[in-house]
Amino acid sequence: MFYLLLTVFVAALIYGPAYWVRYTLEKYSHPNDRYPGTGAELARILLDWAKLPSVRVEVTEHGDHYDPIEKAVRLTPDKYNGKSLTAITVAAHEVGHAIQDRDGYAPLRLRTRLVQIAAPAEKLGAAVLMLAPIVVAVTRAPVAGALFFIGGLLTLGAATLVHLVTLPMEMHASFSRALPMLEKGGYLHKGDERHARRILRAAALTYVSASLMTLLNIGRWWAILRR
Repeated sequence: MFYLLLTVFVAALIYGPAYWVRYTLEKYSHPNDRYPGTGAELARILLDWAKLPSVRVEVTEHGDHYDPIEKAVRLTPDKYNGKSLTAITVAAHEVGHAIQDRDGYAPLRLRTRLVQIAAPAEKLGAAVLMLAPIVVAVTRAPVAGALFFIGGLLTLGAATLVHLVTLPMEMHASFSRALPMLEKGGYLHKGDERHARRILRAAALTYVSASLMTLLNIGRWWAILRR
């Protein structure tokens, strides 16, 4: 019974935030014509207001984000073309990151550097973990496999570190940048502010849920290598 409860607790801890983020963003994606303009149009307006005319607004299939290298706010099709509360709020959140970049916000610079390191490190970690059983079989030395395993854990865990370290940056983009713009600009319908706060919190926690899923992948590799 103890192990069953522990399993349920761990599953809730890992899947709970991801489910809540998806549920919140989906809930306020309807109706899709609540606002007169799209997320992309609002992003453009806010960027111009922030004196960032050179920052592009682009559609992407790889998740909503701001690219500080290419200087682009990228929105998934439902946010880019959508007119829902979720669409305009997420667009404002990503513009918040562009403003952080303009202002030289230190946590954003740190995250940019960490991402550049973590992306190849994560791929290397997966490769190392796949090689670990082969090394053990060839050398018949468990120590060699353990070294590969430790290296794999460290590199796979890099993505988790990036997400957790930069959570304050996400909250700052949501509540110190996006929300004030939405409120002062009068972009929100009456009564939508408290719902926008939930969406902004979900947008900020997207990376936390991703980091927990990375931890789950590490646990899966651990189980495989123990067989």
